[in-house]
Amino acid sequence: MDFVKLVTGAGMAEVDRRTIAGGTPGAVLMERAGQEVFNVIAERWPDPAGMQAVVVCGGGNNGGDGFVVGRLLHRAGVQTRVFLAAARPAPEGDAGLHLRRLEGEEGVAVESAAAEKDLAALTAALADADLAVDALLGTGLSGSPRAEAARVIETLNRSGVPVIAVDLPSGLESGTGRVHGACVQAVVTVTFGLPKVGHLFYPGRARCGDLRLVEIGFSPEAVAAVEAPALLLTEDRMAGLIPVRPGDAHKGTCGSVAVVAGSLGMTGAAVLAAEAALATGAGRVTLGVPASLHDLVAAKVTEVMTRPLPEVRQRRCLALRGLGEVLALASGADCLALGPGLGRNRQTGELVRRLLPRVAAPLVLDADGLFALAGNTAVLKERRAPSVLTPHPGEFARLTGAAPGAIAEDPLGLAGRFALEHGVVLVLKGAPTVVAWPDGRRLVNPTGNAGMATAGAGDVLTGAIAGLIAQGVAPDLAACLGVFLHGRAGDLARDRLGEWGMVAGDLRRLLPQAILDTWTAGRGRPFGGGG
Repeated sequence: MDFVKLVTGAGMAEVDRRTIAGGTPGAVLMERAGQEVFNVIAERWPDPAGMQAVVVCGGGNNGGDGFVVGRLLHRAGVQTRVFLAAARPAPEGDAGLHLRRLEGEEGVAVESAAAEKDLAALTAALADADLAVDALLGTGLSGSPRAEAARVIETLNRSGVPVIAVDLPSGLESGTGRVHGACVQAVVTVTFGLPKVGHLFYPGRARCGDLRLVEIGFSPEAVAAVEAPALLLTEDRMAGLIPVRPGDAHKGTCGSVAVVAGSLGMTGAAVLAAEAALATGAGRVTLGVPASLHDLVAAKVTEVMTRPLPEVRQRRCLALRGLGEVLALASGADCLALGPGLGRNRQTGELVRRLLPRVAAPLVLDADGLFALAGNTAVLKERRAPSVLTPHPGEFARLTGAAPGAIAEDPLGLAGRFALEHGVVLVLKGAPTVVAWPDGRRLVNPTGNAGMATAGAGDVLTGAIAGLIAQGVAPDLAACLGVFLHGRAGDLARDRLGEWGMVAGDLRRLLPQAILDTWTAGRGRPFGGGG
């Protein structure tokens, strides 16, 4: 199964145009879209008869979808008031056709919300409503909504009525997730065919509420032809990447991970990374730490093997003279995880820089390992084996010299260019996390939540990706799968514990459940000899 495309408003308009050109009338697509929105409403409110609804429509195709929803709600026995936030004689075309169908229904009158004086009637209608439908603005918005639309949006938000947004909340930029002015706060957003970039990136993601993706019959050829700025990680696609163990598997066939990490005060990071590698299925994990911390770390772990490494005297961090021993440790592994809690000593940084070109195994580099590369990223091009880098925005800013604000403005572009230039897989952690491949493709992860903003969460991700690579998952795909499972473990922890007290250890403990749930949902339970 291919990845799902994330598109902009322009990309979705092209899919729409190609589908219509291929023989599916636009009015039919509009009818299907309205029907799917109605279906989501009926699912949320199973007995809608007798309820009161307000549908706010714009003058474009988004408004046309709203006219269909209004007609279907009316036919289902919902007391429905429809407001048009556009001057007559608009709308035209397919939207105009559905407006006429709506007005042909007995007992339906379309009221105006185009002028400021109309807001009193809209406010009164919302005061009695059980739900509202936002079909005001479509995916073509760039910048702030016009004043007349902004007034309607603000009226919707002030009402406190639960809002179902058609395609995306009005006021949200579909290609970026940015909000420049008034924007609807939806409880559910029903979008069609393909998800939009703005659904995944904040603040847009928070405005969407529960995002529902529905099919309305866009041409597969049209979807295949459209260019997409990014791809979406989906459960079905990720389930297909989970390593399958044969019935005669043993620890030697399930991959070996070497973790080189830790320094004084940061042994927890090393332990979290090592245990996460085991939790994602690695057969063996060896954790190398500064010699004076070895006994402490060995007492913390049971299933992980440990190795004392040369350290800087009285600093309790890895020394440059340990290069040979680290290389020997890495030579026996299928993947090296490097960086969690290493510390920022000058010798340790030099060790990292000298190590990278000489390690033949795939590498996952994080935390203080990334710190050592600031101003020295050219060393990445000297590596012969694949590299996965997992910076958070602050670490990425240090690596690239970019301002943190610039990263927030264009995470897809900056991550993609860095991965392409340096020939690495880049995992730019955030909300959402972006995975950039060295061939220029960018992928966006939908799992995870704010409770994962806790120390050590990134160390768990490092170990998870390394554990997957060691089992034979290609590094670019392992980065995607690791990010998805890590976020899913976070969602499981949130559902069980809430967001306030989650800790990184919860993520590590729930990784196996995240794998099982993803497998079960995507492929069926893994019973019967790994088949």
